[in-house]
This record gives sequence, structure tokens and C-alpha cells, in this order.
Amino acid sequence: MSRLAQVAIIVALVSLVHWTSGLAQTPLHARTQSQPQITAPTQNPAQSQAPTPTQTPVPTPAQTQIPAPGGTQQPDTVPTSEIKAAPPTPIAEKKAELGDDHTWKPEWDKIIEEVLPPDLLSLRVAKAVKQFCPRFNRMGEPDKRAYWAYFFQALAGAETGLVYTTNVRHDDSEQAVVDDVTHRKVRQQGLLQLTYMDQERYGCDFDWEKDKVLEEHDPAKTILQPKNNLLCGVAILKNQLIDQHKPLLSRTSYWSTLQPGTIGVKVFLEQMANVPAACGRRPVRGEQHHVAPVR
Repeated sequence: MSRLAQVAIIVALVSLVHWTSGLAQTPLHARTQSQPQITAPTQNPAQSQAPTPTQTPVPTPAQTQIPAPGGTQQPDTVPTSEIKAAPPTPIAEKKAELGDDHTWKPEWDKIIEEVLPPDLLSLRVAKAVKQFCPRFNRMGEPDKRAYWAYFFQALAGAETGLVYTTNVRHDDSEQAVVDDVTHRKVRQQGLLQLTYMDQERYGCDFDWEKDKVLEEHDPAKTILQPKNNLLCGVAILKNQLIDQHKPLLSRTSYWSTLQPGTIGVKVFLEQMANVPAACGRRPVRGEQHHVAPVR
């Protein structure tokens, strides 16, 4: 090898050593920044905000909340096809003839039918209602609901003549007791003649603190509002038939109009003359249509 070639090789080696030394001293972030960057493809703003198929929200069906006996809420799962209007009671028919507006309202049937507990639609009550609805255990649920709507209409007819603002105080020694909530003599109020004590006993939606500043017959009173009064009545009846295993007509019933041997029960029986046809009840001989007096 010639000397000139040797010198060229030595110069090349020295240059290589200097280049590698400078590379080793260069900061890492400086080297990475010197690398070409790959630009992400541009995206339509509208597309960037659209959810992926797995993120698409599924709308949930709306459910109507209705008050159940006891002040709780439950989803309204009763199909419209299962809500049937109950026939008018004899007193309602009479009021229609006279043009009396203080009568049963069709929307009250719906209030009752929507909150009936399953127990009142089961075979457990077939025996209790056999006197008035012999075919109860063979009826479909829509007809069973209509029967109970009619029952409460008849009960309200016997108790208050269907006047929902009725308010009665008993001053006789046997019934003049003190209401545990109001600390006053008991007043029986509303369509089914209930008391504020029922708020604690059956979970009824009555509010004495709001009502005590209102007039006795003010429709705004919580205890007089038909919905609150009727739902409380459903809870009381369920307690009698299911929890206490008592018959529909019982000497210890909450309502005197359901107590055998009383004047009130005669009025109630007369109001049960028009039960729905699906019940298969035959007319009772001597049964008279009677306009019930206020108790």
C-alpha cells in the first residue's frame, strides 16, 4: 500500500471517530425531534363527535309513576286495554236523572284500577267477593279491576252519597274519640270517610299540617282529595281481606257499611245492585235502588 493511501485511511478513521462522538453527546429529545413526524389524517368535526355503534344511547321507555297505597311510587304497568269503566251505582243513576254534579267521576275508576295490588286480583279473594261476583275467579283482569272500581263506588255511595267533600264529626260517646294526629275529636272525611290516623296506620297520603289551616270542606285538603282518599281505601281493604284474612262483610270491618246487622250495610247492599255483568250475579229479589244518606 502506498503512503498516500495510508494517509487517506487514517484521515477517514479520524473523521468517523469525531462524528460518532458528536452523535453520542446529542440529547435524545433533539434526535427524536429531527425525525420526520407522521401527520394524522384530518377528520370531519361532525364525524369526530358522532358516537361509535357501541356508544349509541338506547332510549328507555317512559313510565308513568303513580302513587301506591302507602305513599310509595310504582311504575304504571297497567295497559290501557285493562282499564274498564265500571257501571253506575243506583245512586249515581239517580243523580244523573236529577242533574246532580256531586257524583262519581269516571277518572276515579282509573285511579282505583291502576293501583290495585295483585292480591286483590288473585284467587285469594274469590271467596270473599263470591256474594257479589260469583264468576270472579274465572274473569280476566280487566273485569276484575272493573269490579273493584264498582265496589268502591258503591262503598262511597253508602258512606257519603258520592260527595267527596263530606266531613262528619261524631259527638256521641261511643264514637267521639280523639284523633292521634290532630289531637281533636275524630272527623271522618272524604268519599270513604277516613281519618288522619289512617296516615300512620295504613300509610295514607294525608298531611294534617297543610290541612289544618284550611276550611273543613275545602277541596284542597289532602284527606278530601279523591285520589288520596280512594288509594287509602284500597290499602285498608287489602289489610282486611289479605292481611287479616277477614271476609268482605265483617263485624270488625273498618267501615260500618260493611258490618252485618247495621243500617249502613243495607244501604251498601242496595248500591251493589249494578255490579258488572261479567260477575254473573243474578238480581236479588226485593233489592231496591236507594239514594244513600250521608252517614
